[in-house]
Amino acid sequence: MLDFNDNSHRRYNILTGDWVLVSPHRTKRPWQGKEEEVIIEERPSYDPSCYLCPGNERAGGHKNEEYKEPWSFTNDFAALKRDVPEEKFKSGLLKAEAESGTCKVVCFSPDHSLTLPVMDVAEIDKVIALWQREFRELGAKKDINHVQIFENKGAIMGCSNPHPHGQIWAQRTIPLEVTKKCKQLTEYWNNNKVSLLSDYLKQELQAKERIIVETEYFVALVPYWAVWPYEVMIIPRNQHRTILSLTEEERKDYAKIIKAVTIKYDNLFKISFPYSSGIHQAPTDGRDWDSWHFHMLFYPPLLRSATVKKFMVGYEMFATPQRDITAEMAAETLRNLPDVHYSKT
Repeated sequence: MLDFNDNSHRRYNILTGDWVLVSPHRTKRPWQGKEEEVIIEERPSYDPSCYLCPGNERAGGHKNEEYKEPWSFTNDFAALKRDVPEEKFKSGLLKAEAESGTCKVVCFSPDHSLTLPVMDVAEIDKVIALWQREFRELGAKKDINHVQIFENKGAIMGCSNPHPHGQIWAQRTIPLEVTKKCKQLTEYWNNNKVSLLSDYLKQELQAKERIIVETEYFVALVPYWAVWPYEVMIIPRNQHRTILSLTEEERKDYAKIIKAVTIKYDNLFKISFPYSSGIHQAPTDGRDWDSWHFHMLFYPPLLRSATVKKFMVGYEMFATPQRDITAEMAAETLRNLPDVHYSKT
């Protein structure tokens, strides 16, 4: 049988229908490429120049509330605008159509110095509660058919402000990645009358090769088809189409596993670990979507150290995604890291 830890092979993504090339032998090659600068800074609890700190004026001229808990506002420079006429354009092979929506900023904490791994579980629980409120309100609008909650953490991921925050983009159409998942999830549901991720999670729990953290209601693992070096997916044990159906107990447990995963990340290279994370949930277009099983994904770019990044260039851009370490290698590394944040030891 082929040794997947030492030979190139392809893996299939059951959620999107895509493939990823895995080349574990490439980690043995010497590295003389770009290394990212590690910036370690002590940040104050309040920064008078920060446009996300409580009471400060933002770049758009609006003043923040003196918020004490997680707080959200409409992005002053939103990528999507409301009240855009539903017009379409077609000329020969050229097509375009108007897109409408809204973009929100979610401040996780009034404390400028915090990130999710060093926040208390109770504080993260309040962030999730705010996600739920925004998802419910935005998803209820008749012209909003999808709500995307996400976070870009770290300058390397394009984050323009270090204050702990994420974003929510809500729009009329269903984005490409979610559309692909709708197809895969629905097809499996129609054939098996069980959620695809329920069966996948059952198989992963039996194998135990890619599991990182388990809590009462959630499991964090490196997906078999992971693209990013230390990619992680959090899956609820019970099928929930969206975060709205979580019980209070499940929501607190969700906060617990988010903290656990992000602590593992920071402990990997003993830095504030950069990533993009997002929650994929059922669209809000009025359909039942019995097939959906929400999940949260973390896509971190670092590969070998705090200074060596995985670049998606060349082959990845023109052919197919490729990774240099297997999901099993990544999971073992993360699983064996301490559960206490390195700054506390």
